[in-house]
Amino acid sequence: MALVQKSGFDEARFRMSEATASDYLALLKPRVMSLVVFTAFVGLAAAPVTVNPFIGMIAIASIAVGAGASGALNMWYDADIDAVMTRTAKRPIPSGRVAPGEALVFGLVLSVLSVMTLGVLVNWLAAALLAFTIFFYAVIYTMWLKRSTPQNIVIGGAAGAFPPVVGWAAATGSVSLESIVLFLIIFLWTPPHFWALALFKSEDYGRAGIPMMPNVAGHASTRRQIFVYSVLIAPVGVLPWILGYTTAVYGAASIALGIGFVWYAWKVLRMGDDDRAMKPAKKLFAYSLLYLFAIFAVYLGDVVVSRAIGLPGA
Repeated sequence: MALVQKSGFDEARFRMSEATASDYLALLKPRVMSLVVFTAFVGLAAAPVTVNPFIGMIAIASIAVGAGASGALNMWYDADIDAVMTRTAKRPIPSGRVAPGEALVFGLVLSVLSVMTLGVLVNWLAAALLAFTIFFYAVIYTMWLKRSTPQNIVIGGAAGAFPPVVGWAAATGSVSLESIVLFLIIFLWTPPHFWALALFKSEDYGRAGIPMMPNVAGHASTRRQIFVYSVLIAPVGVLPWILGYTTAVYGAASIALGIGFVWYAWKVLRMGDDDRAMKPAKKLFAYSLLYLFAIFAVYLGDVVVSRAIGLPGA
């Protein structure tokens, strides 16, 4: 009997993983990765240099893999809280489709691969920034801030704001004020975006013991802070035009988008504590995604067209 039990234990221990390719793809957080890749591409394409297409593809692919690696490491560490949240319970690790150790190795290998590829084939400044971004998201945010402070999203938002800077550095080998402005747009966008989500998912975060702002400071305080950050993001989104990096076309679009952001945030501010449907918060969350995509798309289009027709400073 002992031999049978021992044999069964060894068989279970060394059994090949039954995870599918889609399970490993899910570890990469593809929806989050898509925003990272897009904003990084904007940073690379908007840089005032001509980038070899092959080098550009290597850079974007490396940043995408690095973003995916961050997601895998985040899922590995957060498997315990993911299991008790309805929003994340079906992720590969808590659902049992991928073993925690497999996710950890997967994330670490992809991290090293993405940074080394970017460094060797593009430049080491971009690689260093990518490495710092992965470290910041996986260690500073996931392992420390997320479970220790309601400011987790505010500080941790820096990780999601770095991709356009990495893209710019990949193209130019440097960091400029223009790339920092793109960083600031995402950095200030992050709190109202995620706090809107936290408002209608506060019970989920409460079960997991994560100190999100609504669970710590209350819904009323969170709504006020969402409005303050929305008022800040509106003018910062216009900075590329004010600083002369874009034309009035971008200026008009960014002003309109910013007004929309403040409008939806105002609706959230006026939302009552007894609003169980949380419709204003859900609408702000959806609009915030549209805002980030639209403002970066308009920025890129404005810069590219301006260069093509030879506008001064383009």
